[in-house]
Amino acid sequence: FSVACAVTAALLWVVCSALVAAMPDAMMQMTGHMVHMEVPQMSWTMSWSGFLFGLSVWSALLGVTGILLSVIYNREAGDESKSTA
Repeated sequence: FSVACAVTAALLWVVCSALVAAMPDAMMQMTGHMVHMEVPQMSWTMSWSGFLFGLSVWSALLGVTGILLSVIYNREAGDESKSTA
């Protein structure tokens, strides 16, 4: 499950980065709507190092999140099965 979370984060990062590179103005407007801010004076900073850094950090964070979700789920599922037996 944690690998699936990490791969999903990586795919979303790649798609998002491609959209920002292809349509920077539209993506800036969408970002502004998503965070409820006016962001017309801001600009994107796109570099290979930033792309790779974000890709690795977000993938690692979502992988760890997947591990935590699995541990919590398995503990809760284990407790339920003991109480019904």
